[in-house]
Amino acid sequence: MTTLISSLSRRRLLLGTAAGAAAISTFTPTRFAIGQTAKLKVGLMLPYSGTYASLGNNITDAFKLRLAEVGGKLGGREVEFVQLDDESAPPKAKDNAARLLTKDKVDVLVGTVHSGVAMGMAAVAREENTLMVCPNAGAGALTGKNCSPNVFRTSFTNWQPGYACGPMLIKDGKKTVVTMTWNYPAGTEQIDGFKQSFTAAGGTVIKEILLDFPKVEFQAYLTEIAALKPDAVFVFFSGDGAVKFIKDYAGAGLKAKIPLYGTGFLTDGVLQAVGNDAEGIKTALHYVPDLDNAVNKKFVAAFKAATKREADVFAVQGYDTCTLLSVGLDAVKGDAKAGRTLYSTMQNTIVDSPRGRFTISAAHNPIQDFYVRQVKGGKDVLLGLAVKALADPATGCNMG
Repeated sequence: MTTLISSLSRRRLLLGTAAGAAAISTFTPTRFAIGQTAKLKVGLMLPYSGTYASLGNNITDAFKLRLAEVGGKLGGREVEFVQLDDESAPPKAKDNAARLLTKDKVDVLVGTVHSGVAMGMAAVAREENTLMVCPNAGAGALTGKNCSPNVFRTSFTNWQPGYACGPMLIKDGKKTVVTMTWNYPAGTEQIDGFKQSFTAAGGTVIKEILLDFPKVEFQAYLTEIAALKPDAVFVFFSGDGAVKFIKDYAGAGLKAKIPLYGTGFLTDGVLQAVGNDAEGIKTALHYVPDLDNAVNKKFVAAFKAATKREADVFAVQGYDTCTLLSVGLDAVKGDAKAGRTLYSTMQNTIVDSPRGRFTISAAHNPIQDFYVRQVKGGKDVLLGLAVKALADPATGCNMG
């Protein structure tokens, strides 16, 4: 009995003895029939303030756009949203996630942007055995050593876009590079992915620069880069930090001297804010707004009509999160606690996305194409394919 009690999550114990017994009973249609008419509570734990606020808003608005397209229901249940600003603050992540699950009693947890916050969320989701879908944060451990049957990702691992960029620079004849990023998982893992493919193809990283997140004082580092005279600079920055870096890079006179490259997050969602300073920047990412497929054309137009904003990769990931949930929950008639049946359906789904069709790996991460993009006329335009069907190695993942 002691072993059984210890295996129960905090949430189930809070629900009482009777509910705890029900939670460990075998799934049957009769058990769920009572709750099937209740609204499905979706907890959106995303940044709605600070550096990543625009990303959180695009994810949220695109999720809701897709929900409207599938009839406003998931698995036949109307949806109620509980939105929580995670402030991109890892120390608050577990308490915020626990609040959504134990106080607000959400059925599904969706989040987030910051990798450190996502890891805290996932720890609580695993403990509470609640379905979590990550629409952005790329921390490798989320679908690597800390992978879990109830945790899915519709975005990328940090390794993926970084790795996809290496061949792009080599093709452009860039042999020496200075890298620069924030010193947190999203930054260091994307740079590590880049270094792996770039150095394997004969490139050399002559200097690595790391800044505390979310520091945006770049001038001293730009002076150092000018003195080093690399063939190119490769960075990871996103949101307001990307805006500041692109402007400072151009303002320091480096734009015309040393080509700037990055993963696509450097330019996505910020081009209007940076104007001509971004012209010519090359990136690689799993989405380009001008991809020529029917799903993307419809999505770009619908998102612009609904929000008055241009679609970007963050919006696509929010949109696809809803698609994946819709397919999974439809298969189990809205039962978010259906466990193996729900998770198996989601894992075996081919997602028809604006980015192009992608599949879900055994570690629950997208296997997807990456594209070479360049800023021209204030927009990221497609130059070609960087890597086809790139799968993260998911080092250490063991679903048990």
